[in-house]
Amino acid sequence: MKKLLTLLMLAGVFTFSASAQGFSDSEADSTEVAAADSAQAEEAYEEPVEEIAEIVAPVEEEAPSKGFHQVVKEQFIDGGPTFMGIVLACLILGLAIAIERIIHLNMASTNTKKLLADVEDALSAGGPDAAKEVCRNTRGPVASIFVQGLMRMSEGIEMVEKSIIAYGSVEMGKLERGMIWISLFISLAPMLGFMGTVIGMIEAFDAIAEAGDVSPALVASGIKVALLTTVGGLIVAVILQLFYNYLVSKVDSIVNSMEDASISLVDLLVKHNLSK
Repeated sequence: MKKLLTLLMLAGVFTFSASAQGFSDSEADSTEVAAADSAQAEEAYEEPVEEIAEIVAPVEEEAPSKGFHQVVKEQFIDGGPTFMGIVLACLILGLAIAIERIIHLNMASTNTKKLLADVEDALSAGGPDAAKEVCRNTRGPVASIFVQGLMRMSEGIEMVEKSIIAYGSVEMGKLERGMIWISLFISLAPMLGFMGTVIGMIEAFDAIAEAGDVSPALVASGIKVALLTTVGGLIVAVILQLFYNYLVSKVDSIVNSMEDASISLVDLLVKHNLSK
């Protein structure tokens, strides 16, 4: 009986040890499988992460680009507030006068064909007084010249012509008013720029004399400041010159229209006097 119990105990011990060894083996296998899966996952995600890092890294290193107004502001400050401020004042005043002249000349433009037709109808219907009323209700230098000519109608055609010529010169002067100031700013801006350049060069040489050595950085910075005033003056002159040429062409167009309309008015008055 004791031998049987001993055999049963030995069999149980062997069975328990075998099951424990099998469980440990299976756990080790599962651990190895999990480790292999995690290694594969790391290898799978390693390449995309590196690619994303390569794409994002240059973007983070790029500095923000400066706007146009920031660049202009920096160059203006580098050029010195004294002469650059005067050049800027020339630009502002010149543009103000040019814009005012453009508005005035556009308002002074008149449809001369329609005005002549209205004057002819008024002369036929109500005489010179009706024609003068039509001209007074029309804006522009052409209508003003017509009024002066119609006022001298009773004194003869020769007086009408003289009145038109004399008052035409007055209206031409009104059209050209303010143009001389734009021309002044066109000439003044580059001169101020060149003066700023010369003064900047003098200051650069003074700095070299004080330093006792010709440093490339010192010379370059001084020359840059000096040349910026010249660039500013030339830019102002170019801008104002464009406006000036446009205004001159506009004045010439209105003057030609005045001359043609005046000749047509004289012919119309001659025709009206002959038809009486």
